[in-house]
Formats: sequence, structure tokens, C-alpha cells
Amino acid sequence: MSKGEKLYLDVPPTKARGKEEKFKPAKTNKFWLTIASLFFFNMLQNRFYAMRYNGVENYKNRDKEVPTIMFSPHCNWWDGIVMYNITHRICHKEIRLMVEELNRFPLLRRGGAYSVNKKSAQSAMKALKYSVDLLKDLRNQLCIFPQGIIRPPHYRPIEFQTGLAYIAQSAVKKYGKVNLIPIAVDYCFLRDNRPEVIVDFGKCIELTDKNIDRHEYTKFLEKALEIVCDEQYQNISTGKVEEYDILFKQHLKWYRRIEQRLKSIDLPEVADV
Repeated sequence: MSKGEKLYLDVPPTKARGKEEKFKPAKTNKFWLTIASLFFFNMLQNRFYAMRYNGVENYKNRDKEVPTIMFSPHCNWWDGIVMYNITHRICHKEIRLMVEELNRFPLLRRGGAYSVNKKSAQSAMKALKYSVDLLKDLRNQLCIFPQGIIRPPHYRPIEFQTGLAYIAQSAVKKYGKVNLIPIAVDYCFLRDNRPEVIVDFGKCIELTDKNIDRHEYTKFLEKALEIVCDEQYQNISTGKVEEYDILFKQHLKWYRRIEQRLKSIDLPEVADV
């Protein structure tokens, strides 16, 4: 029996391939944002039975006069699509998302993506400085996957590169304050034959100190995200997701409706002979 390909790399794709790519900023307009919103929402609806979310008050109750950064683990291809829908349909903001190898999906720029090339520190710095500049427009919602590479689901310990701390510190120097909100995302089967997307908003972290030690603050943010992810896992494993808000939920398939109907029928008791 042949073995499959290596699923997870320990280095970012651009560094592994050693290919130089020119930095490309986001390039949105109202038409393309409308198309992207419909397209990415339809993708989720076609693949998943439901999308549930919890703790959105942690986002809504933030200081809305200062920039906000949402950060989340990165375990699979769907993460970007989920973050897009969180931003547009729950937070009602215009997403800005750092994407490696954007040259492979250039249309994502129209939806709010911008490139990052981790082949060299100088190349990556262009994306980090651009991220800080994006925060000036409060209509934008910056979303970061600070692990820098795709990790397996529920990977522990959660470890970040220092890019998120750099952006946060630079934002404080430039804007005086920044909100950071950890977002836990999981994909699991509950009672349907299709998986569901589960999203938890962690408590808002307010940063005002521009003199932080970036390595120490990175450790602090790692732990904050790990706590939210572990609490979410506990909720899922104990079935405590019924009170979550629902972004969408599919109608039961015809065979599931028949199943529910059969369960409601009381058959007459048969007398013993």
C-alpha cells in the first residue's frame, strides 16, 4: 500500500518553494465584494449543514473607535472562507486577510486578500507594514492566522510567529490603542450527515502599551487563543452548542424527514400468543 503525501510542512509555502513573489495589496470595490459575499456564503451552505457561533458580544462590546484585529488557528483550506463570512455576515465589516501564494488565486484580492511572501524577512515586512496601515480605516476588519503555517486540528501547543505582536505594537504606536479578539473555529459532525462550522469569539484584549516585549506578548496571545479553543472543544465534546446563534442551517433532506416522521409514529402493541 502506497503512502500519501506529507500533509503538513514545518515551513511556510513561499519559503519552501523559494519563489519570489511581488507584493500585491487588496483591490476591492462594491461589485466584487457583493459577488464574493454571495459566492463564499454559498460555498459554506453547499458543504456544511450549519454554522453556529457564540460570544459575539465580545466583539460587539469592544471599543469601536479603535482598530480591531481578529486572530484564529489555521488548520485547513476552509479557514479563509469561514473568516470571510464571520467578517461580512456577523461583524458587518470588510475583511482584510493576509494570503500566501496569492498569485495562485489572484481574484481573492477583489474580496479583500493581500499577499505575503515569507521567503525573506524583508518581503514579509512589506505585508506587516501594509497590515498596520489597513487598520486606519475602521471599516476594515483585519484577520490574521498567526501560526504562519497550517497545523493539524486541535494542535497543541498553539505557537505563533511574531507578526501579530508586531502589527499590534505598531498599531498602538500609530493609533494609540488596538483591540485583539481570539476566534476559535472547529469543524465537526453533530447529528447530521454533513459537518458543521463552530465559531467562538473570545474576550476582547485591549492593548495600549507600545513598549511591550513582542516575544512575551506573543506567548500571551498564544495562551489567550488556546483557552478559547479548549473551551470550545469542551462545549462540543459535551454537546453544549444548542444555545449557539446560527448563521445558517440546512433543511432536512427527504430521507431525514422520513426518519423523523417514523420516529413519531407509535406502533400498536402486539399481544403475546
